[in-house]
Amino acid sequence: MLRVAVYNADGETVGETELREDIFGIEPNIAVMHQALLRQLANARLGTHKAKTRGEVSGTTQKVWRQKGTGRARHGSRKVNLWRGGGVAHGPRPRSYEQQMPRKMRRLALRSALSVKAADGQIVCLDRLEIDEPKTRTMAEVLERLGLDTSVLILLPERNENVEKSVRNIPDVRTLRAGYLNVRDLLDYDFLLMPLGALREIERILG
Repeated sequence: MLRVAVYNADGETVGETELREDIFGIEPNIAVMHQALLRQLANARLGTHKAKTRGEVSGTTQKVWRQKGTGRARHGSRKVNLWRGGGVAHGPRPRSYEQQMPRKMRRLALRSALSVKAADGQIVCLDRLEIDEPKTRTMAEVLERLGLDTSVLILLPERNENVEKSVRNIPDVRTLRAGYLNVRDLLDYDFLLMPLGALREIERILG
């Protein structure tokens, strides 16, 4: 059974909560985590790169010079890739880099990443995270009282504009709603900070 301390915004321990073994205590599958990360990076690519071919560049279609008798190599068009301003041969074309991955594998990758965080003691739970008004200093003081002086991913159970706006100007700190949890963000940040509401949401999604 995995148990972690629950803190309040003042950095005081107010209790404990249990982390489900099937989500936070499994043997991490590194291969599936790697595949999920590559899939996410690939799906983020736009694939809008394009180079013009000889049929798409502007230019004359007139033959450069006559075929024979000049002593020079024969040429039929100034739009080929041999000439300045000509088209590109075998250049990049618009394409999709999207990769598919079964839902069970995606969930296994998330559970593996969460289990790595739990094993390394990089999960911090709060009883609740509420701020009366958007203020960077207030959020920075909360993180300082919790001893989080490195990169932090803050999971929220639902939209919270005050918290989201308060984090924007803090380096290496980001908010993310629990429903959008992904392997890339889990690996990018050292600590995972989440109120109990976000923890219950993760358990509902991955349970």
